[in-house]
Amino acid sequence: MTGGTGVWLYAVTAAADAAAGFDGITGVAGEAVRIVTVEPLAALVGSVPLDVFGTQPLTRNLEDLDWLAATARAHDAVVSAAVRRGPVAPLRLATVFLDDERVQELLRTRRPELEAALVLVSGRTEWGVKAYGDRAALTTAVAEARTGGDASGKGTGAAYLARRRAQLSAQETVENDAAHRAEKIHTRLSRRAAAGRRQATTDPALSGRSDWMLLNGTYLVDDDRADDFAAIVAGLGAEFPGIRLELTGPWPPYSFAGVEREPP
Repeated sequence: MTGGTGVWLYAVTAAADAAAGFDGITGVAGEAVRIVTVEPLAALVGSVPLDVFGTQPLTRNLEDLDWLAATARAHDAVVSAAVRRGPVAPLRLATVFLDDERVQELLRTRRPELEAALVLVSGRTEWGVKAYGDRAALTTAVAEARTGGDASGKGTGAAYLARRRAQLSAQETVENDAAHRAEKIHTRLSRRAAAGRRQATTDPALSGRSDWMLLNGTYLVDDDRADDFAAIVAGLGAEFPGIRLELTGPWPPYSFAGVEREPP
């Protein structure tokens, strides 16, 4: 699909919240952002050249990390502008349709789930929690939990042998132990959020980090409970030695929009 223009979809919101328009806001191709409406919903879209954003060129461009980063920033800037006006179901990057009629069809056929998504995210914001493991510290923490005390290997006799066995066992099971702890963290965070999801761990080539990632979670949190959620994250970080938690956000609710990318 190249030549001509396609329609890049940024987000869906209530038609009433989009009524004022988005004058002055530009999108991924520098295009003016406009509105496609099928009451009671509205889609924020932009007309983009298919020579750049069609299926084949887009596939190539998404492999260029600098291009990808710039495009993601432009996409998110539009979504963030919409979030300031009301609840928004943001579309993930690179959702391109052939024309406005296809966008209108989306709004009609998916109206129930889109309206449900807007209700779900109303008054709530997405937060990210990543858990990183320190293999040596986690091994020691697991061994200490099994012996009920110091797992450093010091001492004599039966106590020393017990600690040493625990240390060796922890080294063998550290992967499973880390996964178990990450799942417990995710479960407890999800209980304090309106919704929670585990995402795929980030490719080090994209993150630029070589840390051992155990959890890449996203959580939809009531805006008036954001401070409480941050405190829970801090508490869990102290509760699980060898695991460092990183809280990011607030973000538009990309993980909870209810609309997956569709082929153009």
